[in-house]
Amino acid sequence: MLSLLSIIAPVFALIACGYVTRRIGVLGTPAVSELNRFVVYLALPALLFDVMAHASWAELAQPRFIAAFGLSCGIIFFAIVAASLVARQPLSTAAINGLLGSYANTAYIGFPVLLIVFGRESLVPVTIASIITVCVLNASAIVMIEVASQSERRPLRLAGKVAVSLAKNPILIAPVLGVLYGATGLGFPEAAEAFLKMLGGSASPLALVVIGLVLAEPRAVAAAETQLSLALTAVKLIVHPALTVALATFFAVPSRLAAMAVVLAALPTGSGPLIVAEFYRLPALVTSAVILISTLAALLTLPLVLMGLGFGIGAAP
Repeated sequence: MLSLLSIIAPVFALIACGYVTRRIGVLGTPAVSELNRFVVYLALPALLFDVMAHASWAELAQPRFIAAFGLSCGIIFFAIVAASLVARQPLSTAAINGLLGSYANTAYIGFPVLLIVFGRESLVPVTIASIITVCVLNASAIVMIEVASQSERRPLRLAGKVAVSLAKNPILIAPVLGVLYGATGLGFPEAAEAFLKMLGGSASPLALVVIGLVLAEPRAVAAAETQLSLALTAVKLIVHPALTVALATFFAVPSRLAAMAVVLAALPTGSGPLIVAEFYRLPALVTSAVILISTLAALLTLPLVLMGLGFGIGAAP
């Protein structure tokens, strides 16, 4: 428990930095947009390009793990989108809600937690999970938001406008370019490697600071927003890992890989939904609240999941 707390504590510290600096007036409202644009146009593309350019496709060939974790993310995402649309919420809001219930914090919490529990054998599964969340889930939400933002109603023209918008989105372009560059086998000079690591490494910390800035904005919170935040948190921390258990059993995923998939699904919501919401200037209060509440609640739920799987923090089964 103390090991898990030491991993999650810096997450809260970064959120607190944003909150305090906004409250005392060091950073104002414009900082939310500008910091997020830095993440979207520079830091996150560098991280995605780096991950995809270095991915070994032989190592990433884990079809059963991908099926269990990937399908659980997809089912949760589209189920929440459908439920949000039935509740007469806009498609763009539904897409963000879908991310909030399915987007695990694989990068900032997943890597250190799984290294403690499973050791270095967890690096490839966590990389796969990161690709699914950051690339596939983000892309799905962005497509929906782009469709919702277009006024064109003729199908072919609508598709063309959406395609052009997607082609300009750095979050989607970067991983594609990374795959293409990785396929060349050229590798990176030492200076380029250091540049990508430094720039990409700033994405998660800055996104967490932005969460604090958003939470510090003086604003009345409606009861419906509170209820939605709690419901999405429950889906992320309870429904998502439970569904992953069922799918891992169905696909007969090897026990160690199955346990990794479940722990990854049990992680709190990452900062990706906030990055997308701020980029498209969508309301972000529920988004920030779910990230904060789920991260706090994970201090209780994650150890319970690990114990249920037969693991102790820092110990093998």
